Amino acid sequence: MTGLTVEVEDLSVHYGDVRAVDHATFTLPAGSITGLLGRNGSGKSTLLSALASMLPPTSGRILVDGEEPFENEALMERICLVRESGDLMPDERISTNLAYVATARPTWDDDLAGRLLDSFEIDPRSKPRQLSRGGRSALGVVVGLASRAPLTMLDEVYLGMDAPSRYQFYELLLEDYVEHPRTIILSSHLIRELDRLLEHVVVLHEGRPLLTGSADDLRAHGATLTGRAEDVDAAASGLTVLAERHLGPTKQTTVMDGLDAAQAAAMARSGVEIGPVDLQDLFVHLTGRTQ
Repeated sequence: MTGLTVEVEDLSVHYGDVRAVDHATFTLPAGSITGLLGRNGSGKSTLLSALASMLPPTSGRILVDGEEPFENEALMERICLVRESGDLMPDERISTNLAYVATARPTWDDDLAGRLLDSFEIDPRSKPRQLSRGGRSALGVVVGLASRAPLTMLDEVYLGMDAPSRYQFYELLLEDYVEHPRTIILSSHLIRELDRLLEHVVVLHEGRPLLTGSADDLRAHGATLTGRAEDVDAAASGLTVLAERHLGPTKQTTVMDGLDAAQAAAMARSGVEIGPVDLQDLFVHLTGRTQ
């Protein structure tokens, strides 16, 4: 199993006069982890619902593994979308819920589900309604990972989890992804936390993709310059500044625009260290507003 390719071609999804997704076009390679990044209201959840065949396109089309997903029963069982609510039966035992999910997921791994429940200290005899918000988020993670669906989408499902639990989730996701590659889409605004996981990025703003591509290619759009404040200011002169941070006499400035070899050499001679751009800074610059 290597995952499913996702192709979105001039896709629009409207709710009356509201254009939740508006002429979106991008391709996600099979067997990759993609970050779907956007502010609240940017259209992330609507886009994922359309990919999961829960919503028909208003116009344009979606192809998952070369097929249109809407009302495609054979394809739907290979796609798993988990939202923060979990979409589970709140008054049934967790064990009952997971058994029900397993009937709809041919790739479901019951052993993995059990290990994940243990990792997050979730009692399978309890009911979703009895869990804290963090516990419900962790249960959503269990459903998403244990499904091992060739296209797995997690729509900010882990927001209710505290930081240690989120980092535990990231480690568990990477561990299982390496052993069982598939196409994973993580919808989030916790960009700094996800940065190291992402191979591909779609930045969505007001329903439209602002930037898509490999995470490494997007990072190449900018650089971080670190050194003495006066040297960094001189090096950044004429470049688009995305962010600035100070630590005593040391300054770090994130800039947009590529640096040519001559600029990089001059910066190195002045003692300015050049590093990769932070996706969070790039995201804030593109969407025009801090988180």
